[in-house]
Amino acid sequence: MNISFSFASLAMLFAAFALAPLLMGVILKVKAFFAGKQGPPWLIKYHTLVKLLQKGSVYSTSTTFIFKLGPVVSFTTAVMLLLFFPFAGMAPVLSFHGDVIMLFYLLGLGRFFTVLAALDTASPFEGMGAAREVFFSSLAEAAIFVILALFFRLSGSLSFAEYFTGTHAVNLWSESAALILLVVIALFIVLLTENSRVPVDDPATHLELTMIHEVMILDHSGPDLALIEMGAFCKMLFYASFVSCLLFPFQTGTPFFNIIIFAMVMTLVYAGVGLVESITARYKMDTVPNYILTSFALVCFATILTMEFVL
Repeated sequence: MNISFSFASLAMLFAAFALAPLLMGVILKVKAFFAGKQGPPWLIKYHTLVKLLQKGSVYSTSTTFIFKLGPVVSFTTAVMLLLFFPFAGMAPVLSFHGDVIMLFYLLGLGRFFTVLAALDTASPFEGMGAAREVFFSSLAEAAIFVILALFFRLSGSLSFAEYFTGTHAVNLWSESAALILLVVIALFIVLLTENSRVPVDDPATHLELTMIHEVMILDHSGPDLALIEMGAFCKMLFYASFVSCLLFPFQTGTPFFNIIIFAMVMTLVYAGVGLVESITARYKMDTVPNYILTSFALVCFATILTMEFVL
């Protein structure tokens, strides 16, 4: 395992973690712009986290320690994702051969405990949301692992950092640009799915029958809910950074300019999420699987194009 404790890597990691709630405000501002409104303050997510941390948590008598463990595991796994990410082309804090497989199993571990916490409440609504979450995420994971197989064929590496900083970096400006364009579209669909955004889910809805992720955390409150929210911000940051690294390789030769460009591209990705939520209606529940499987079909087609057949 390669452990890098360089000041630049650690500083970039803490900066990304601290700015994750601020970037979520970009989505709110874009949606407010299209609605003809001013929108909430840029720091609204920080205010929400502070308010939740100042409150106490309420626990039902029907819940066990699993209910308390869910938010902690969800937050921890989301933060661990950032340790392996090469922000703005910098070396990640942690890296080893095969870490890319572990990264997405960490995501699955966080989701597993979130689902267990939802089922622990014995609420039929939360059980319904958990079932939907597991089904839709399983479809998205199929696309993710095909993307990893494609990246392995293109780069010959199983290290997440080497996908973007190695000698055979994968991005939209490489020789396989046409294939990467399909991957970017598919990955953006996965981003919307994994982060419960429109058109798969609507984080602003309050109707239990149509909620997916939000209905699973209805019984969480106070610091527990703050951990879940911050974990969701980190998860969104991970996927947005993933898309950003594919759009631009961040190898200008100057770290300062790399960071500036990285921040600009990241902001555009978040703005793209807000644009989709502003112009797209949420899909009916029975059409959501077809939408998610579109990403799987795109990356499968891209992978097939990399194969060589001997006639």
